[in-house]
Amino acid sequence: MPIVSVRNATRHYEQGAGLVRALQGVDLDLEAGEFTALMGPSGSGKTTLLNLIGGLDTPTEGSIEVDGMTISALSGNELSDLRRDRIGFIFQSYNLVPVLTARENTEFVMMLQGVSPKERKERANATLASVGLAGMEHRRPGELSGGQQQRVAVARAIATQPAIVLADEPTANLDSETKAELIALMRRLNEEQGVTFLFSTHDPEIIEAARRVVRLRDGRIETDERRD
Repeated sequence: MPIVSVRNATRHYEQGAGLVRALQGVDLDLEAGEFTALMGPSGSGKTTLLNLIGGLDTPTEGSIEVDGMTISALSGNELSDLRRDRIGFIFQSYNLVPVLTARENTEFVMMLQGVSPKERKERANATLASVGLAGMEHRRPGELSGGQQQRVAVARAIATQPAIVLADEPTANLDSETKAELIALMRRLNEEQGVTFLFSTHDPEIIEAARRVVRLRDGRIETDERRD
């Protein structure tokens, strides 16, 4: 069974006096262990598709299944539980809590899950070490570089062992060297730990590193290239 199954996903919305057709009948399956990039020009629908898969938006037509659950069939609480337990998110702007340390930010979702303090601490420390931040557990976001903050965001996303990690332009605010390091890190997590990644990106370096590239244009899939 695919981790993600998208069928006839369509998303239209009103903007001003017109109708925006953000997605038009998209079909897409993602298997466990994929490292996939959604690419396309601005307005092609890639962020819209990522938001639909993440349960942050609802399709006008069609269906989205994540980890065997149809998103539209879930109650509000069930959808919150799915996002908390089975989907990791990495955002362009990091979205870390400024007053929390790196470890506390990494623990945050596990705290919502009811994981014991001892296990949260152990898993957070191990995950931060796996992303190259051993020894920085007690630093707050303001004491970390942009690349280090994004590593904390990656640690937070993978610490709960989600079915899939959704990353929306995760390298957009990073310099070239930091960007290359982060891409290499995420590829290593994919290869060594089997973490499933889906990116929405313009970044040619992520596209080059991806093992599958789905190109969107005008709300439709234009090409779907596998490189395995």
